[in-house]
Amino acid sequence: MNKIKFCTNCLYSNLHPLGLTFNEAGVCSGCQVHKEKDYLNWEERKNKLLKKIKSYKTKKSNNYDCIIPVNGAYDSYYTVHLAKNILGLHPLLVSNNNYYNSPLGIKNLANLRIKFDCDILFKNPNPISVKKITKFTLQDLGNVYWHSIAGQTAFPVQTAINYKIPLIIWGAHQGVEQVGMFSHTHEVEMTRRHRKDHDLMGIEAEDLINVANTSLLNENDIFQYIYPSDDHINSIGVIGIYLSNYFRWDPKKQHELMIKKFDYQTCKFNRTFDCYDFVDSYVYMEIHDLLKFYKHGYSKVTDHVCREIRHKRISRSKGIDLVKKYEHKEIKYVDSFCKWLGINEKSLKYVLNRNRNPKFWKEYEPNNWKYKGLSSLIKKNNYLRNKVKNISYICNSKIDLGKKSEFITVGKGYNN
Repeated sequence: MNKIKFCTNCLYSNLHPLGLTFNEAGVCSGCQVHKEKDYLNWEERKNKLLKKIKSYKTKKSNNYDCIIPVNGAYDSYYTVHLAKNILGLHPLLVSNNNYYNSPLGIKNLANLRIKFDCDILFKNPNPISVKKITKFTLQDLGNVYWHSIAGQTAFPVQTAINYKIPLIIWGAHQGVEQVGMFSHTHEVEMTRRHRKDHDLMGIEAEDLINVANTSLLNENDIFQYIYPSDDHINSIGVIGIYLSNYFRWDPKKQHELMIKKFDYQTCKFNRTFDCYDFVDSYVYMEIHDLLKFYKHGYSKVTDHVCREIRHKRISRSKGIDLVKKYEHKEIKYVDSFCKWLGINEKSLKYVLNRNRNPKFWKEYEPNNWKYKGLSSLIKKNNYLRNKVKNISYICNSKIDLGKKSEFITVGKGYNN
């Protein structure tokens, strides 16, 4: 293995799948770009955005100004809040069903459209096709979220063209937030290339037909995930703006504001301390996160820790402790996932283990693996320790994500 280099501020390394660079002090590009949040004039940036979107605002009260992709978690509430209450837009919400729905996610999504008084379009792809695609991507790509990401990035653009609404509003740009792929001042917008290269692992919907067994997948299975052509996009003038380039992005503070103002519901997870992200899914923080750990040598808790270190809410030393505490936790809902997908647990375990990256895992004997990955290589005494307070998260849900583990196929409402 080539020499691994860790950031001297956060816990990311030069093996990050999105790619990052380091300055002379050993600070990664993600931390460097994050520092922009402390000196950029965010009021000026908000005003700049207001001018930019002015031409997209409709004068007709029954027309939509923009499209906002949403689900029952992540940054959906805050994105809609900024768009409607701060920017004064009249949005059409769109939501792509990934079929991993938890009751908490269904409740949050129902509450969102009620509290913000917005119209919403749902897309429910053929569940048979979803399962066929998931079987292929699990076996050949080591990914169970391809269909979800492909759908949630294609459906808003498809809707923008069909409804002739050129402005799409997104929350945070993952590449900027995690690895400093761009500066906030670059004001990067949604692109087909970033979607394919980083979100979809280089595999577009059309590519699935070429790389998968044609007896498994056909055009009827993948058409709903096809990103519109450049000609269609240019004919409408579709653009996708990331609000994190214009507002100081802080997911913890934002979620807590949404909890206070709009009753966003949260829950505890087994594999991270963050109670706010991905509460809508039975899969993201479980099988999906384990695959990430096997393939890349780190899991979602490392992303959460790096974010909190950058916001100076935890020290680097505390972050290392948190990663080691959570990253080896057992995953839940394996039986439910297998039942939904129509496979047995033994087969799933085989496929999961096949995705263990030899850079980070060594099998000493059958089914006896030893982790030699990133967190095992970090030395606390080699890094600075910030003086910070203990971090706390709000868990306010009356719905226990663990009590009912059967995936909700379709849920457009919720009864208390």
